[in-house]
Amino acid sequence: MTPDTLLRLLVALMVITVVARLAGWLAERVGQPAVVGEICAGILLGPTLFGGELTRLLFPAEVGPSLRILADAGVVIFMFLVGSELNEKLLRGQGGVVARVAVGSMAVPFALGAALALYLVDKHSGADRLAFALFLGTAMSVTAFPVLARILADRGLMETRTGALALACAAVGDVLAWTLLAVVVALAGGPGALWRVLFVVPLAALLVFVVRPALTRLGDRRNRRRSTVTWRGSAGVLVVVAAGSALSAGATQWMGLHLIFGAFLFGVAMPRRNWDSTYEWALPWVRRVSSLLLPVFFAVAGLAVDLSEIGGFRLGELVLVLLIAIGGKGLGTYAGARMSGIEVRPSVTLATLLNTRGLTELIALTVGLQLGLLDTPLYSLMVVMALVTTMMTGVLMPLVHSRSYLRAAVQHPVLPPEVRPGR
Repeated sequence: MTPDTLLRLLVALMVITVVARLAGWLAERVGQPAVVGEICAGILLGPTLFGGELTRLLFPAEVGPSLRILADAGVVIFMFLVGSELNEKLLRGQGGVVARVAVGSMAVPFALGAALALYLVDKHSGADRLAFALFLGTAMSVTAFPVLARILADRGLMETRTGALALACAAVGDVLAWTLLAVVVALAGGPGALWRVLFVVPLAALLVFVVRPALTRLGDRRNRRRSTVTWRGSAGVLVVVAAGSALSAGATQWMGLHLIFGAFLFGVAMPRRNWDSTYEWALPWVRRVSSLLLPVFFAVAGLAVDLSEIGGFRLGELVLVLLIAIGGKGLGTYAGARMSGIEVRPSVTLATLLNTRGLTELIALTVGLQLGLLDTPLYSLMVVMALVTTMMTGVLMPLVHSRSYLRAAVQHPVLPPEVRPGR
């Protein structure tokens, strides 16, 4: 890398960081998650404004590869965090309810999205029809687990029955969505790549039955040697997280899948027993690195979003996408909740919460774009859908969940302290 290219890269990173932070702050000021503003910042830095002149000035071609590497690193760390925050305690005592609501929230938008794919495939994709239908169905059924957790925490819903149920359903839905996306990636890779995908089964077994017990025993030895959390011990956790995520992500990339699957699997396999003290101390550092690199991902993703040419026909397609995404997710979640005996108001709250998509959706859409399953116009419309559905949650929650109802819910939590999410 020449000194001139390095200077351009540093300037690009400075612009991305400043614009993302400002947009995130503005989003929080109006009651939205910061990720909404950061995604908007990525879009604004793309070719939507000024005919792309601003984009070409800020992000010349020579800095593109470096930005994509940093974006991939940010996504890998983020997916590790998503996997590590899946809490199996959420499912205790309510597995049947979670299963019904989660399946309903996934199945209905998936079926409607696959049906919409049959209408859009000839207009927006030259890929295999089956792969495109599966991908669009998966994209319609995603819920953003991390963004949902932040919304629940901000509104004091973490320890309520509705909040815990929404988080558990989102966790199950995330696992289903990433599994479906892995199938889509394998199909899009062609017959020659399918045999390598089979290695994901021994990789998962290795992580769960070998790596996890080994790390647990290592945590046992560390706890016997020291009684307090030290910087050196926490630095060791950071090394384990970085090395494990990178190796696992590289393995799934070699298999023809995406980096995100390996990082997610390693996060799920990362033990918390005997690592809790140092892990919780080191986790903020992992989050800081992720928060620094994710705006780069938003900027790279925004470079492929062009809303400047959306006319009447594209607006019609956007309305279809929004109707199916919002209606399918809402109806599926509501039906699953009502069949589980949940009252009307909490069912509506669940339907509103699980419509949150945010960053998780954007990662899935980026995978689809890289695979050639989406063209730029449809990718742009789907990004708008992700933004609208995430913003919609913040707007509708005060309407479906009044302050008096919220106070009553918080005063009567249904989960004991050791089972409540967020611990």
